[in-house]
Amino acid sequence: MGIRLAAIVHQAKQILRPMSINNRQSSSPDVPKGHFAVYVGESQKNRFVVPISYLRHPMFQDLLRKAEEEYGYDTPMGGLIIPCSKATFLSVTSHLSDH
Repeated sequence: MGIRLAAIVHQAKQILRPMSINNRQSSSPDVPKGHFAVYVGESQKNRFVVPISYLRHPMFQDLLRKAEEEYGYDTPMGGLIIPCSKATFLSVTSHLSDH
């Protein structure tokens, strides 16, 4: 379990590093330290900024596994895309923020 988590965190960092550089070069606001941006939605993608601590939670790891299965780690948007509905994502993250 610990090895799988380390691999997920490493892969997420590889994705997020270029996205942070892109954010600084564009007109969008920077992602705060300790957070990362993800794109969520089935047809229209919405951008969310979430704490890095979510990477350790099993519910969020399930979303990351789905993202890996659906898109791999080389996405056309250049960022991490979570393949679920906005409502599902908000449900998961609201549960995580309660703990």
